[in-house]
Amino acid sequence: MTGRCEFPILDLEDPPGRFAASLRDALEQVGFYALVNHGVDGRLVRAVYDAAERFHALPEATRRSLAVAAGHGGYLRLGGSTSYTSRIAGEVRKPNLVAGFFVHRDRPEDDPLARSGAPLLRMRNRWPPETALPGLRATLLEYTSALEALGRRLLPRYAAALELPADHFDASFAEAHYTLKLAHYPVLPHDEHQWGLAPHTDAGFLTLLPDNDTPGLEIRPPGGEWHAPPRCPGAFIVNSGETLKRWTNDRFLATEHRVRNDSGRDRYSVPFFYDPDPRATIACLPTCTGPDRPPRHDPITFGDYWQWYVGANFGGDRVRTGGASTRVRDTR
Repeated sequence: MTGRCEFPILDLEDPPGRFAASLRDALEQVGFYALVNHGVDGRLVRAVYDAAERFHALPEATRRSLAVAAGHGGYLRLGGSTSYTSRIAGEVRKPNLVAGFFVHRDRPEDDPLARSGAPLLRMRNRWPPETALPGLRATLLEYTSALEALGRRLLPRYAAALELPADHFDASFAEAHYTLKLAHYPVLPHDEHQWGLAPHTDAGFLTLLPDNDTPGLEIRPPGGEWHAPPRCPGAFIVNSGETLKRWTNDRFLATEHRVRNDSGRDRYSVPFFYDPDPRATIACLPTCTGPDRPPRHDPITFGDYWQWYVGANFGGDRVRTGGASTRVRDTR
């Protein structure tokens, strides 16, 4: 693909300097790239796609018994989200035609952080009975562990791309917050203003999405047209989100994307969102500011920003954080 539809392919086995330069170009110009030689077992990826299909085949009553709630991951019904934070969806405010099952770090009940006052640190998972879906929990936990490890491998590369010391992001990801979503886009009638996932940008640091043989994803880099990223079997499609954009003072992109299932068959997707410790402060990086480029965003902890984003897409733009009401200035 050429011109405005050019799509970067990055090889994690490239020399660090070459990878950092390619990563910088990709995130300054496109906001997406395909990652190859990433080290994640393809059999595990296929097992997670299978898990998504098996989960969404459960009876609706069983899925609804695992409904997502404050302080918990779990099931979000079809049409349970609306992309209110989208700056490009105009007045389109129809519910997204997607259902999802959300998994976070699986903390034991006696985990000190799970008992803390930080909402994202005490997130708990809801699992279907082992008798209903044998092996599902073990598969998803193995996968989230593998993708967290991949995220950690990428951190020094991101630091190098920003001319920072290799360990710059380590403290901010000491207790990374992550989310795995098992998404189901069923075959449904829809009008031209209704989407599986309406045009939006992601909230977090980076998203890892394994290659999908069912089309539906489209991206729109700045100045370009909507187009589907090319198939790259075995690769992960990676994109940056609003948290990284804020951190880099808008130097790295948070690129608009959308999903619509016109394939004629059920579409499953398993994005993994790798984000900072909720207590980490997202403030302009020293290599992204200067006399002619002052900071454009107020410092904020990732936990407060994430709660605003979720609250804005699931009912209003005011959320409770630390016992107080917080309003975030959306400067995207």
